[in-house]
Amino acid sequence: MRVLLSLFFVLLLNPFCMSDDIKLSYLEIKESKPKHYSILLKTPISAEGERLPIDIIMPKDCNTISPKKSKIIKGSNVSHWQSKCSNGLSDSTIVANGLKETGIDLLLRLEFLSGKSNSILLNPSMSSYHTQKKASTLEIAQTYGWLGVTHILFGFDHILFVFALLLIVKNVRRLIWTITAFTVAHSLTMAIATLDIIKPPQAPVEAIIALSILFLAIEIMNDKKGKVGLTSQYPWLIAFIFGLLHGFGFAGALAEIGLPQQAVVFALFLFNIGVELGQLLFVATIVSIVLLLQRLLSSNALGKVKTSIVYMMGGISTFWLIERILSF
Repeated sequence: MRVLLSLFFVLLLNPFCMSDDIKLSYLEIKESKPKHYSILLKTPISAEGERLPIDIIMPKDCNTISPKKSKIIKGSNVSHWQSKCSNGLSDSTIVANGLKETGIDLLLRLEFLSGKSNSILLNPSMSSYHTQKKASTLEIAQTYGWLGVTHILFGFDHILFVFALLLIVKNVRRLIWTITAFTVAHSLTMAIATLDIIKPPQAPVEAIIALSILFLAIEIMNDKKGKVGLTSQYPWLIAFIFGLLHGFGFAGALAEIGLPQQAVVFALFLFNIGVELGQLLFVATIVSIVLLLQRLLSSNALGKVKTSIVYMMGGISTFWLIERILSF
């Protein structure tokens, strides 16, 4: 029993404790003038503080024309350099060495002078890309759909908010309406921000997202004491209001990734679909775990587990809130 509970806590805290290990590497190749490219490579720093051994192999007709400059920014090694390719990059192969050894993915983004842009997600089993002037529909679907899934599953603050909703809403029908309200809200603001209609500063948004988790943790504890809070009465309303803010948070992550210019709406749609699939996967997993614990634990023991988890959520969200406010 103790082992089972320990595993549950480890699974809950794993994304928080290992957040540095799940970061994407990012490669941006931007055409600055005909056949000249500005290259940026961003790779996570290992737990030992070392740069991960990921190297970019450009086509044979490409030559580096400026020294590579590197610096550490927010836990990542960021390198810049310039390259000239005598035949351009419209029909060439770019290789990312080291993905298999490190076990992480790399998002490759290409921008051409024509205004066209491609994005493709490389991984340990597919570490090279044959460039095209226009990304295929399948490539866009695979890249942005998978990025949406991984972002929600590894975006621990967003997933913790959904988890809090699962704890406070006990009726299945109300839970469906609540999750739907959250989905509609974050889909709306993610689209608004991504399309540059309204784009609030990211730092305050991230702080309020942490505050939303803390608010729900307090509401859960008040509900346990018999104090009926606003969330217990109108969970869909609270989910919708905070969902609007979470959508701006999703948009901030998507802004770092970038969207292909020729398929902005399609890529945004696929990213959102990926987020929803990841969210449904998480909900199904948690419901399965709860059903298992209900079979193994008494109601009293299950209540103690829930209380411990809620205090943990409150502590983590408080830490995030202070950290994010100090970053303003």
